[in-house]
Amino acid sequence: MSAIAAQEPRLNDEIRTRECRLIGYDGSQMGIFSTREAQRIADEQGLDLVEIAPNAEPPVCRIMDYGKFKYDQAIKAKQARKNQTKIEIKEMKFRPKIDVGDYTTKKKHVLRFLEGGAKVKITIMFRGREMAHPEQGLSILERLADDLKDVAVIENAPKMEGRNMHMLIAPLPASAKKAAEKDAK
Repeated sequence: MSAIAAQEPRLNDEIRTRECRLIGYDGSQMGIFSTREAQRIADEQGLDLVEIAPNAEPPVCRIMDYGKFKYDQAIKAKQARKNQTKIEIKEMKFRPKIDVGDYTTKKKHVLRFLEGGAKVKITIMFRGREMAHPEQGLSILERLADDLKDVAVIENAPKMEGRNMHMLIAPLPASAKKAAEKDAK
């Protein structure tokens, strides 16, 4: 039952303590009352008695319109979710022996992802004897970073992990704002 109390405060007849510190509807301290007396005061005002600090000695109760309070909380939570931005991470995989046509196609995809406001993880996959020449993969990553320097910034430098080499690039802050404005319209 204590897990439920941590999520939802007790109200009205659910409050089982003998006495409580009462806070009025306007936020003023009214003093220490028996729970029955506090409930009577709340009923006279047509409001709810809500236990807001059950672990205090004596517990603190407040007179409020609990339905309106819950509604306002839900509206604030919805507004917070609406305003938050979710950063997506897309991935583009290259091979060390990539041809010019394939490179330009994949570069266009990376550009599209960046314009959409997403971060892009570039992965160079090595197989077999290609592992002996990681500088080939590094040169591809450097060439891509150089081609995209006006729209993106390198967030994580190229790093070898096992058979793959990774690099994370993010859109420049100005282009990220432009993408957010585009989504808003």
